[in-house]
Amino acid sequence: MELGGSAARLGCAVAMCGLVLAGCTSGGDGPGRPAASAKSDGTAGTSPSPTAVVDADPARLPRTRDQAAALVRGIMPGPSAFGSGTVRREPYESDPRRWAVLGDSCVWEQRALPDDVLASLTRHYEIPARGGRGPLRLSAVVTVHRSAEQADWENAEVLEEMMRCPSQLLRPGEVLRDLTDVPNALGDSGNGFADDVLAESGTYTGDDVGGPHPYVWEQTRIGQFTLAVSARGAKGWTRRGLLDLLREPHATMRGSLRGAIERRTPTGSVPAPATGTDVPKTTGSTAPEAAGTVRLEATGATGRATTGTTASGEAGPAAPEGGHR
Repeated sequence: MELGGSAARLGCAVAMCGLVLAGCTSGGDGPGRPAASAKSDGTAGTSPSPTAVVDADPARLPRTRDQAAALVRGIMPGPSAFGSGTVRREPYESDPRRWAVLGDSCVWEQRALPDDVLASLTRHYEIPARGGRGPLRLSAVVTVHRSAEQADWENAEVLEEMMRCPSQLLRPGEVLRDLTDVPNALGDSGNGFADDVLAESGTYTGDDVGGPHPYVWEQTRIGQFTLAVSARGAKGWTRRGLLDLLREPHATMRGSLRGAIERRTPTGSVPAPATGTDVPKTTGSTAPEAAGTVRLEATGATGRATTGTTASGEAGPAAPEGGHR
């Protein structure tokens, strides 16, 4: 990833993330996870927080796990979103009751959803080998937290994970290395479409595809929602090619979310003007630098996994497809 002017910003973000997490890991829901939105009276807050990028209708925001699961399925793209020739990769969908967690040993594993997550779903795709290129593995993830604050913590832990585990084992024989993350808040580097954007790049090596090959991942947070896409490269694929391939599906997911939660404009009223572009200008972003319209994972992963205590409190065995990305 070409960090450019974002390098200093990344360093500051990681430093702040470390300080914040250090103060929140000793009494929260588990390692690296703060207690769920504690209010001043000591009760846990569960109300979704507003987002600056969408005029969300509170009545259209999910409050239950069933509502969140239905919303997530309406947002998830099918294989055709990644271009002709893209097919489902088995297993196609993760278990919606589980997500991936990066353990202390930097190995991804499956756990039950924590209490602060209403729903999370991962889909897996592949562009089969052809024309001198190896098979490209793709993923899309949507996660619904109970509040924007909890979704924000998911993003904060991405930075902590990158510092703690620059190399990560997805599953036996599949490794990510040299991971680098660049964050962009709303209004930063042209980001006018999400409360936060995280772009990650590194290398991917697999027993069946060799390597190292380029790996890219990008996640956006809009209020209590996180949406992510990723690509794990193979022979003949470039980092720029992966970024270009992910751009449209990611934008489509954001547009679908907006349509699902946005306040409907009263008949006869004039729609409000757009608040900004749909892409950050950070070189590593999957979105274009011009204005637009509108962790990946192994099976069962969420948009970006955290290390919190699960509903059951115990780690489960990895799904057949493995860990997070």
